[in-house]
Amino acid sequence: MRLAAALAVCLLPLLAGGARAQSASKPPVTVTVYRCTDAAGKVSLQDAPCAKGQAQQAREMLRPVDAPALPAMPSKPSSAAPVPASPSESRTVYLAPPRPMYECVTPEGKRYTSDDGRGNPRWVPLWTLGYPAVRPRSMLGDNIGQPDKVMHPPRRDINWPVATGGGTWIRDDCTMLPPREACARLRDRRSELRTRFFNAQEKERDALRAEERDINERLDNDCGGR
Repeated sequence: MRLAAALAVCLLPLLAGGARAQSASKPPVTVTVYRCTDAAGKVSLQDAPCAKGQAQQAREMLRPVDAPALPAMPSKPSSAAPVPASPSESRTVYLAPPRPMYECVTPEGKRYTSDDGRGNPRWVPLWTLGYPAVRPRSMLGDNIGQPDKVMHPPRRDINWPVATGGGTWIRDDCTMLPPREACARLRDRRSELRTRFFNAQEKERDALRAEERDINERLDNDCGGR
């Protein structure tokens, strides 16, 4: 048993070249190993018969076979594969519809801007509008005590307004401005506020800041930026 083990260990370097030539798919074959002992007692193993004058022992052994080749590993890419970019977050921005702006004109011809177009509704007596004033009759007659200042209506059917102490609602004439003009008016107003800010008192500055914030928000929403 010891001799067989020693022969197997010593034979491996000798048979390495032949073993590599064997295909993994072929069945194993046997080889003859010669143990030679010369006159001095030196022992050697070889795959050829011993020289003349040497003691020889021969043994049959299986030729070793290479293990099956491992599958080729895929080569690593030179650079890391690009990581797919994560989809960007979708953001939904809701904008309020643009607020209209109106230009209004007072009866005196003064112009101003308004957000509602109501024209500053106000209640005024009829006589302020130029309607004739007629004092109502009383149980004691017309304007007792001051007959010379009585204003009598004409002796015919009255089909036009007569002021008898009443009044009416009036409004200024208003016209909606185009969006481009409204944005220009907002920027002009903001410039005016900034000019007034330097000479304003602290309480007035708070009001100017609040109005400018409102204008900036409106410019961002209605005019696409400041």
